[in-house]
Amino acid sequence: MSRVFYHLGNLLIILSLLGFSYIFYPIARIYLFPPTIQPISTQKGIFLTIPKIRARAPIIKNVNPWNETEYSQALKKGIAHALGTALPGEKGTVFLFAHSSGAPWDIAWYNTIFLRLGELQKGDSIEINKDGKKYLFEVREKKEVWPNEVNYLLGTKKDQLILQTCTPIGTSLKRLLIFAEPLDLHVVKK
Repeated sequence: MSRVFYHLGNLLIILSLLGFSYIFYPIARIYLFPPTIQPISTQKGIFLTIPKIRARAPIIKNVNPWNETEYSQALKKGIAHALGTALPGEKGTVFLFAHSSGAPWDIAWYNTIFLRLGELQKGDSIEINKDGKKYLFEVREKKEVWPNEVNYLLGTKKDQLILQTCTPIGTSLKRLLIFAEPLDLHVVKK
């Protein structure tokens, strides 16, 4: 009988280790084996690139930030651009949001694209590629706010880029906001 418990105990340990690996592998992969950023010229659409954290993902345009069903679907494909805010090359605020983590069984590269967003500091660069043009931004400020603090989404006249994700990682307790200024009013052409 004790032999059965011995083998059962070993089996439970192995299953626990496998479950732990399954849950944390996607997050470890981002830190240990960051993706290679390919030249954007081979891709069509709008893409956000943050060199410091080796993040790149497509931007899904005109996603309603107040409709959870709509933005949940968009975030499986990339970074969501908030409906009613500017697109790169237009006057006003470009507001983009994405996940920092997700359910372990649903973690993919795009739904954890902003996992390392909190590592950005003042002066770091962000680029958006749209229609063969590169728009450069420089981080000016980082702050955490409560989910009901939405005034930054409502006042969108200023020319800036705002990136948003949930924080701390794995929760939806607060929102991490990264504010970035356009580096140059002239678009850098490829």
